Amino acid sequence: MSFLFGSRSSKTFKPKKNIPEGSHQYELLKHAEATLGSGNLRQAVMLPEGEDLNEWIAVNTVDFFNQINMLYGTITEFCTETSCSVMSAGPRYEYHWADGTNIKKPIKCSAPKYIDYLMTWVQDQLDDETLFPSKIGVPFPKNFMSVAKTILKRLFRVYAHIYHQHFDSVMQLQEEAHLNTSFKHFIFFVQVRLSNYSVGVLSLQCILKPPFTHAV
Repeated sequence: MSFLFGSRSSKTFKPKKNIPEGSHQYELLKHAEATLGSGNLRQAVMLPEGEDLNEWIAVNTVDFFNQINMLYGTITEFCTETSCSVMSAGPRYEYHWADGTNIKKPIKCSAPKYIDYLMTWVQDQLDDETLFPSKIGVPFPKNFMSVAKTILKRLFRVYAHIYHQHFDSVMQLQEEAHLNTSFKHFIFFVQVRLSNYSVGVLSLQCILKPPFTHAV
């Protein structure tokens, strides 16, 4: 949410996904921002009374995409093909990319390339009106929850990479409070709204586990 970020965070990695002003989803976003602005993160993730759960998850998924987009946008100059030749959350945790369509077999790639693939893929999902309908009365697909969970699981990996590889840079930019608040909000949302669904690794404990590779 925009109020989380300072002026240095106006840069985004990918174009921001906008929710049309005046739409019901826009009103839900404003409600979420107002609640989050109170400082109560647990309250901020609660489903507003009388609202549809799928629509609430859709609005927040778009917002997390925008938050991570802005956070990563602040450190792209430090995340390069040379400095981050592999997408990882430390030497013991590595991610390979596959989307099941254009790239079916997981490939090893640099962090900036992986995140480019990831954010482009997420953007395509969010722009698909059959998956994320923006018009009132248009139903969400039966597989919506599964799609949202996969998106959030993959977005988590950007947080993990930033924390493990670039937190010093985040601190130099004085953006750590924004990162920490965004990440805490993300974890609360996944735990509460997705019935304790694991985003693959629900905390940065992943970096302490034995070496292994994660795909898709």
